[in-house]
Amino acid sequence: MNELLIEPFGAPIAIQAQVPGSKSISNRALILAYLTDKPIGLLNLLRSQDTDVLREAFNKLGVSASEADDGTVTVNGCAGRPPHTEADLYVANAGTVARFLPAALSLLPSGDFRMDGSEAMHKRPMAGLLECLKTLGSRVDCTVKDGFFPFRLRPSGWQPDTLTVDASRSSQILSGLLIASTRAERPMRLRLVGETVSKPFVEMTIRMMEQFGAKIDRDGCEYRITPGLSGPSDGLYTIEPDASAASYFFALPLAVGGRSTVGAFPAQSLQGDLAFVDVLERMGLTKTTTAGAITIESSGPIQSVDIDFNAFSDTFLTLAALAPLLPGTTRIRGIGHTRHQETDRIHAMATELRKLGQGIEETENSLTITPNRAEMVARTASSPTAIDTYDDHRVAMSFGILGSHDLHGDGRPWLTIRNPECCGKTFPKFFEELARLRSSANAETTTHE
Repeated sequence: MNELLIEPFGAPIAIQAQVPGSKSISNRALILAYLTDKPIGLLNLLRSQDTDVLREAFNKLGVSASEADDGTVTVNGCAGRPPHTEADLYVANAGTVARFLPAALSLLPSGDFRMDGSEAMHKRPMAGLLECLKTLGSRVDCTVKDGFFPFRLRPSGWQPDTLTVDASRSSQILSGLLIASTRAERPMRLRLVGETVSKPFVEMTIRMMEQFGAKIDRDGCEYRITPGLSGPSDGLYTIEPDASAASYFFALPLAVGGRSTVGAFPAQSLQGDLAFVDVLERMGLTKTTTAGAITIESSGPIQSVDIDFNAFSDTFLTLAALAPLLPGTTRIRGIGHTRHQETDRIHAMATELRKLGQGIEETENSLTITPNRAEMVARTASSPTAIDTYDDHRVAMSFGILGSHDLHGDGRPWLTIRNPECCGKTFPKFFEELARLRSSANAETTTHE
C-alpha cells in the first residue's frame, strides 16, 4: 500500500486507545539487558523496526533475545562480551540503536564491526559519538563521509577514565555513553559541555540505569559512574506505553471532539513526552487520571499557544499538524535539533502545511502556523490532498489525526497519506488502531440515532 485515504470521524468520540510499549524505553532496556550478566525478561517490549534491528544485531553478535508465547522477550545478558566480535551490523534509521550499540561495542578489548544504516541515517549526526569513541581508544573509519554512517569500528577497550561529551545535537550520544560506562574497566567521569537537547531522555536513561542496578552520581555537568549492572532483582522489567505514540490520541479530541483515554501509565513515568498533556491543558482541554489511564476531553473553548518543545520535541509534529484547526497562530520553538532526525522535521511539516494553504513562518529553531481554514477547504474540495511523509513515522501519524477531522461536514475524505508503512518504525499498527477507533465511534453514533 503506497497511499492511504483517511476517513474522517463522524461524531465526537469517547474511546480508549491502545498504544504499544515505549520505543525509547524498549531500546534502552534491550541494551541494559545485554550489559547485564544474566537473562532479563522484558515485558511489553515494542515490536517495531527500531527494536527489530537491535534484536537482529544481538543475533549477529551471538546473543539470544527470544520471545515466549506470552510475549516476554528474554535477553541473555553477556555483560557486554558477546560471543561474536566481528559482524556487519545494520541500524536502519533507528537513532537509539545507532548511538547505543557502537558505544556498547567500543567496550570490547578487540573486534571488527562494519556499521551501516538507511539512506536517511547517512545524514544523521554521528560525529559527537564517534569522536568520543576515538578518545576512548577505538579506531573508527568512516567509509563515505567523516562523522556519518557507514563506518568501521575496531574497539580496544576504554582507556581514559574521564570523557568530555558534546550532546548538543543529540541526547542519545550522552545516553549511549552513560549506559555503556556501566561496563567500563574502571569508574568513569563523563563531563557534559554545552546544552543537551531533549533533557528528559537523559533523565530517563539515568533512572533506567538505576533500575538495572547501576550506581551513578551527578555533580553539575559531570556524571560519575561506578561499573556494574545487576539487572532488576526479579529478572523482569516492564516497559511503559509509549507517550509519544499516545500524543496522537491525546490530541484526537482537538480534531473530532469528545474524549480519548490512553494508558495506564505509572505514577512516576519515565517519559518526558507526557508533558504534551500539559500543552493540551493550556489550550483548554481537560485532563483526568484514573488508575494511571489519562483521559483528555474537549468540552469548551480552545486557544492557540506559543510553546518551547525542546524537552519533548517528538510531539511537536502532533500540534503542528492540528494547528490549522485552531483559532489563532501557533508558535512552536526550541526544535532546531529535529532538522537532523528521521528527516528535517521542521521543513517537512512546513512544506505539507503549505500544501493545505496555511500561513507558515519557518526559522532554524521554530515553526509558526497561522491557520487558514477557508483555503484548506478550497484546496481539498475537488480531491484529497496527498501528504508526503519523508519516510518519517511522526509526519504520517500526525497528519493521520488531522485527516480524521470532518473538514467538509459531510464525511468526505480530504487527506491521503503517502507511504503509511513508515509507521512500522515505532507503531506498525497505528492506522489499524485509528480505523478501529473510527469504527467504534461511528457505530456508537449510529446506535444513538
